[in-house]
Amino acid sequence: MKWLRLMEACLRQRHGQEGDGMQGLLTALEKLLGFAASHARFFLIAGLLVGIASPAAAHAAKPWIAEMIAALLFLAALRVGPKALIGALGDFRQSLVATLAFQLLLPIGFALFFLAIGWKGVLPTALVLMAAAAPVSGSPHLAIMTGNDPAPVMRVMTLGTALLPLTVLPVFWLTPALGSADVILAAAGRLLGVIALAVSAAFLLRRLALSNPAPGAIRSIDGLSAILMGVVVVGLMSAVGETVLVDPARVGLNLAVAFAANFVLQIAVTALLERCGGKRIAAPLGIAAGNRNIGLFLTALPASVTDSLLLFIGCYQIPMYLTPLVLGPYYRRRAAAVARSSAQG
Repeated sequence: MKWLRLMEACLRQRHGQEGDGMQGLLTALEKLLGFAASHARFFLIAGLLVGIASPAAAHAAKPWIAEMIAALLFLAALRVGPKALIGALGDFRQSLVATLAFQLLLPIGFALFFLAIGWKGVLPTALVLMAAAAPVSGSPHLAIMTGNDPAPVMRVMTLGTALLPLTVLPVFWLTPALGSADVILAAAGRLLGVIALAVSAAFLLRRLALSNPAPGAIRSIDGLSAILMGVVVVGLMSAVGETVLVDPARVGLNLAVAFAANFVLQIAVTALLERCGGKRIAAPLGIAAGNRNIGLFLTALPASVTDSLLLFIGCYQIPMYLTPLVLGPYYRRRAAAVARSSAQG
């Protein structure tokens, strides 16, 4: 019997060592993802630089762009969770008005204006798609990085993504370059499927394993999102890296239009809301207005349509990821003014 007790003790010791090793691995992984979450801006900028400087890396990531964007949507829904989603939609009227203005009225206005002046081609199509897209999943983090309240951005991002398959239909109809009616309906259907699958899978995982995630788990999700966004932007920059060597003027034009569309929308919406008395939500909704998830359309539209748009989509990532650096002082002044107003009130 003595040898049986000795064997049992050895097995317990071995299992304990394996458990300690697994715990150590998980701790190291949590630290790595926490580091990525704390340095998200640098991961994004690194992705931009790698995508431009290394065409080989960009081409390796390009075939997986659609899947990675769907994974980012999954991570965003996983971070928010169903309970927070219901809370985020509490101020439904304000969020709905902003969503319809951003994703329906603005792109329809763009489409009708471009049709009226006869401007056709890749750039007007790209601008309409940009205006029709929901705010990018990282937009609440952009608000945090600039010292502003992420809740209004989260509300509009959540509702905008949910309504996107509906709001995009009239915009698609007014954009002939996107194809025939059956192509448009199929694209809207695929978009609905991607959103529904990603969000449902995230909420199921929250229900089964992450009903009340600890702050460390949230940071790990943020870190994984930062890393994945950095890899996504490498693939999105494939057309930029290719074109900049053979046609730098074309890249310059797309980049100028992307910066103008992004930053002008942000500043215009912020100024308009401040003038109308909405100072608390002005900066957050300005961030949401300019930073759109145009890449999500890569999961729905056929490659024959999206390939010609990749240069603009790649250029559009640059002002989006530089928002905290370039417009950070502009937004932080507004956040400080709101904080002073709250303290006085």
